[in-house]
Amino acid sequence: MSTDCFRHTGRPRESEPHDMFTVAYEMLGSAADTEDVLQEAWLRWVKVGQAQVRDQRAYLVRITTRQALNRLRTLKRRREAYMGPWLPEPLLTAPDVAEDVELSENLSLALMFILETLSPTERAVFVLREVFDIDYDDVAAAIGKSPAAARQIAYRARRHVDARRPRTQVSPEEARAALNSFQRALETGDLQGLLTVLAPDVVFVSDGGGLKLAALRPVVGADKVLRYMAGSIAKAGGAFTSEPTTANGTHGLILRLDGVIDGVLAFRVENARVTGLYYVRNPGKLTRVESETLLTSR
Repeated sequence: MSTDCFRHTGRPRESEPHDMFTVAYEMLGSAADTEDVLQEAWLRWVKVGQAQVRDQRAYLVRITTRQALNRLRTLKRRREAYMGPWLPEPLLTAPDVAEDVELSENLSLALMFILETLSPTERAVFVLREVFDIDYDDVAAAIGKSPAAARQIAYRARRHVDARRPRTQVSPEEARAALNSFQRALETGDLQGLLTVLAPDVVFVSDGGGLKLAALRPVVGADKVLRYMAGSIAKAGGAFTSEPTTANGTHGLILRLDGVIDGVLAFRVENARVTGLYYVRNPGKLTRVESETLLTSR
C-alpha cells in the first residue's frame, strides 16, 4: 500500500505520509512490513472523526507506532530463528539525503543493525525521541506509558546505542572518498589497498537469509575480513562489478555478479577508514534498490 493512502481522506499535510513511512521503517527495517503497518494505520485513521483530532501528526505517529510495535514484537520472535545476522532491507534514497549528516546516520544500516539489539519498546522510543524529536508526552501516548517511564526508556535506549555507534560523525565528502578508495581496490584486486582503507578492527556483517552464502556471525579484523571477502569472490566463480549508490541515506555499492545484482554493501566510516561493512545478499531484501524511496524525519 502506497504512503498516498493517508491522503485519501482527512488530508494530513503533504509530508506526513513519508514521515510515517520513515517512522515505521526505522522500527521494522522492512519496507513490506512498513507498507502493511501504514495500511492498518490508515484504516484506523479513516474511522476517526477528523474534528476530534487536534494534532494530526501526533495522532498519526501514535497509531503508526502502535501498529508497528505490534508487528515488531511478532517479527522479533521470527528473527531469533533467522540464519545468521539479520540486516535491514536497504532502500535506494536520493543522493541529497546523504548530505544531511544527522538524517543519513539515523537511516544507516549500521545504526539500524544496532537498533535490532533493543527491545521493541526501547526501539520505538529511541526512534520517536532521537530520530524524530517527538516530545515525551506524545512518545508516552504512542507506547501506552507515562511520560516519566518514556524518559527512562529513552535514557536506557540512548545509552545502549551510544555505546555501540561511532563517536564522531564524518562528512559526506570523507565517506565518499573512503568508498571510492574501497571500490578501486576491490575492482583492481589490490589487497594491500583494501588493507589500507579498512580499519584494523573493521566489522563485516553479511545477510544471506539462508538463501545465499553469508557469514553466520560478524567477521572482525581487517585480515579476517579481507580473507573472507577474497574467498567469497573466488567461490562465486563469476565477474564482480560495483556501482556507487545511496542506500538509506549513506554512500554504498551495488555489487553485481555477471551483471545480476548480488547485494548491497553499506559502509560505516570513521577517521577516513572503513570500520563497518554491511552486505545484504538476501534476494528478498533487494527489491527496493533500483527505485528511490522518499525518507524524511520531518
